Amino acid sequence: MATKAVIPFLIAMMLLTGVCNTLLTKYQDLQCVRNCDSTDPEKIQRFSQPVIQTAQMFIGEAGCWLVTAAFTLYSRFFAEDAPLLHPGYEQVGSEDSTIIDTPDELAPTSSTHEETISAIKPLIPNTDERIPLVGWRVLLLAMPACCDLTGTTLMNVGLLFVAASIYQMTRGALILFVGLFSVVFLHRKIYLYQWSALFIVVAGVAVVGLAGAIAPNPQAQPKPPVPPGASLVAIRDAVKAAAVSSGALQSIVGVFMIAGAQIFTATQFVLEEWILEQYALEPLKVVGWEGVFGFLVTFVGMIILHLAIGRTDAGRNGYFDMQEGWREVTQYPSIAVTSVLIMISIGGFNFFGLSITRNVSATARSILDTCRTLFIWIVSLGLGWETFKWLQIVGFALLVYGTFLFNDIVRPPLKACVERHKPEPLLPEEPIEHM
Repeated sequence: MATKAVIPFLIAMMLLTGVCNTLLTKYQDLQCVRNCDSTDPEKIQRFSQPVIQTAQMFIGEAGCWLVTAAFTLYSRFFAEDAPLLHPGYEQVGSEDSTIIDTPDELAPTSSTHEETISAIKPLIPNTDERIPLVGWRVLLLAMPACCDLTGTTLMNVGLLFVAASIYQMTRGALILFVGLFSVVFLHRKIYLYQWSALFIVVAGVAVVGLAGAIAPNPQAQPKPPVPPGASLVAIRDAVKAAAVSSGALQSIVGVFMIAGAQIFTATQFVLEEWILEQYALEPLKVVGWEGVFGFLVTFVGMIILHLAIGRTDAGRNGYFDMQEGWREVTQYPSIAVTSVLIMISIGGFNFFGLSITRNVSATARSILDTCRTLFIWIVSLGLGWETFKWLQIVGFALLVYGTFLFNDIVRPPLKACVERHKPEPLLPEEPIEHM
């Protein structure tokens, strides 16, 4: 078990990087890139490059190889006296060893040793009987990477139309598709109370989406400058009319895109589970390989889509205009800086999240993800990116209760729903959440 000094640090860093992932991406979406001085809100164009944001995520995941390389160099050249850091180490039994008295001042402290092992668990090779995932078999990770590409791009498009907190809450629909796909493809068993939990999650997502549709957040967008002599009442009425006509519809489309993206994310988790049930690979290397494959596929796809759509009159300045996206990233410092910060935060979120899962439990990871959503909501309210909605609280409460009930964090309300035997985990290898 990890020491008390390491766990709070891992928790704090996971929450910090996880919150930054969503908020920095939403901050990019709010940056004006064209017609920023226009008095007509319809003419103001903001950063809308979901494909580039997906590439940022994969670069951050590929950055996990830097941590892996640093660990390899350290264990090879600087950790010769730390045999537990080497893959082939096995403790010698007491009956085959000679007892040697070691002075206390020369013996390593247990706390320092435990802290080191706790921090690097995502980097330690597996020691079971599975086949090592090396050589051509690594290409299998391209399949979940492609699912990650599709799901993340859809979520980035959806985030353009909804508030950050609604985006994060809607992602709670993931547990529904993971449950269904685990039953169909991995032949897992779901009990009655877990099916009830999935329906509660669906209801929570529906309520959150309804809250976003009823009360969209035009204040989340930068307001146009007020021209001299213009009527404040006329501007207010124009903004309100625009919100009624298009804001609600955009929110509904955004929620559906984010919820639909969870189908691809759930497919990614199930594919990872199927691969890692047969092959062994350090979790951080799994993230690194998927980052490499995902970026390569994204880059090739960006070129094809730019040539086919982005350079046409209809596609110019759109999602697939690669030239315009590159111009916006390089020309506006706020977008360039946040792009780098997003890459760093995604790499850190993967490392600290895996450390939490392997040191504590997946249940703790689930609770922390709930806290992450709550912090995103609080920060968004504080920044004025959205308004407080009571209906959103109801949806969030349903999502939290359904998720906790499904993961056996809370007990079912009826004794008849309680199973005598401990339910089998849907994904024993624990899914690797990338953002």
